[in-house]
Amino acid sequence: MRPSQSDPGRGTASAAWELLLPAASAPARTRGRALQAALREAVRSGRLAPGTRLPSSRDLAADLGVSRGLVTEAYEQLTAEGYLRSGRGAGTWVGAAVRAARPRARDLAPRAPGARADFVPGTPDLSLFPRSAWAAAQRAVLADLPHQELGYPDPRGLPGLRTALAGLLARRRGVVADPERIVIVSGVAQATTLLGFALHARGVRAVGVEDPGSPQHDALYAAAGVTTVPLPLDGEGIALRPLRESGVRAVVTTPAHQFPTGIAYSARRRAELLDWARSVDGIVLEDDYDGDFRYDRAPVGALQGLDPGHVAYTGSVSKSLAPGLRLGWLLVPESWAAEIVERKRTMDLGHPALDQALFARFVARGDYDRQLRRCQRAYRERRDALVAALAEHFPGAEVSGIAAGLHVIATLPERYGPEDGFLARVAAAGVAVRPLSSCTHSRPGDAGAKEVRLVLGYAHISPARIAEGVRLMAEAATG
Repeated sequence: MRPSQSDPGRGTASAAWELLLPAASAPARTRGRALQAALREAVRSGRLAPGTRLPSSRDLAADLGVSRGLVTEAYEQLTAEGYLRSGRGAGTWVGAAVRAARPRARDLAPRAPGARADFVPGTPDLSLFPRSAWAAAQRAVLADLPHQELGYPDPRGLPGLRTALAGLLARRRGVVADPERIVIVSGVAQATTLLGFALHARGVRAVGVEDPGSPQHDALYAAAGVTTVPLPLDGEGIALRPLRESGVRAVVTTPAHQFPTGIAYSARRRAELLDWARSVDGIVLEDDYDGDFRYDRAPVGALQGLDPGHVAYTGSVSKSLAPGLRLGWLLVPESWAAEIVERKRTMDLGHPALDQALFARFVARGDYDRQLRRCQRAYRERRDALVAALAEHFPGAEVSGIAAGLHVIATLPERYGPEDGFLARVAAAGVAVRPLSSCTHSRPGDAGAKEVRLVLGYAHISPARIAEGVRLMAEAATG
């Protein structure tokens, strides 16, 4: 009920009494703060509109059954904050400075499209998150962590985590991992932004990116004032001639499992890429986003291990544990370390210490290796299920790329084209897919392509749902 602006008498007092009654029933030691909070919220929400005259402190105190001093103190506090205004002998009024706003907390997190079958790539199976082992590690860390470790951390990260990661990355990915050059970051996105700022500070205004490649790179580098130059691929990796002709001195690569084409850079192309970096005194930015997941052989080692002075290496737990942890690492050449660390310091003063200590224990005790093996088994089974389902329901479809990661490239027979018509039909059937063209920079001939090439994610879907989803897609494509 809103108090009348024309009648400041008992009707107003009764309405105010109704609004503030719960606060008046609060325990004596918190009653004053509760009364102020309730009155403040009534003004913010618009239930007490600007220009509304409030009851006198004596009347309101009598209605609420509290002391007059409590009401007087509330009026004085909210007047000082600007919610109320008062004048000698003129009473107390709701001020005009406050604008009522509907309280809301929107969720802007990227979510699954709610489709009957979701093949959008990039999402791991979050049900595989090791809750029991994580909880046990958390309890142990909370029991053992020294108090001083809860202070502001080294912006590079806790020494214990950097040491554990150095061992892990050297053992699993073949990197040259000096703990002094590892920086703990909030995922590959922050690592990319840090590198962008460091490039900009050195006068670099353009960075080469794979085309096709991750759509996120453009926005992340743009935030640091660096533009992206799309560079085409060939069967071995990023094409060297366009790279040399571009004039860039920095290039972003995914050499272990290129996103999205799924190729692994050849040994020759890896050597040529490093020769280029040395010749221009440049740097290769290696995104090892899913390098742990290879299903037909041991994973190819990281490019950084061949030349730590010209490669910055980054990875995260987003595909192995959960992207919501916002936990990753950046290993930089020695000549870049100081400026990257200083930029990390000014950006956020370092990654949360408790999360770092927890992950350090998780790595040191072998829990992370066990989690990687668990994911490896599950994702290999799901990739096999997707390849089999495509062969059954889309005869003649070609699956390209190495047996690795969390997605495949599927090229469908020409009879299913053109691409825009195919995408419209499967979307209408409730099947979510991503075309390969969404990962490429605009080029003539892309629109209305006759050939249907899809980037299909499978890690977050059970084998049974994969088979059902491909069946639905085939029915929609031929319907």
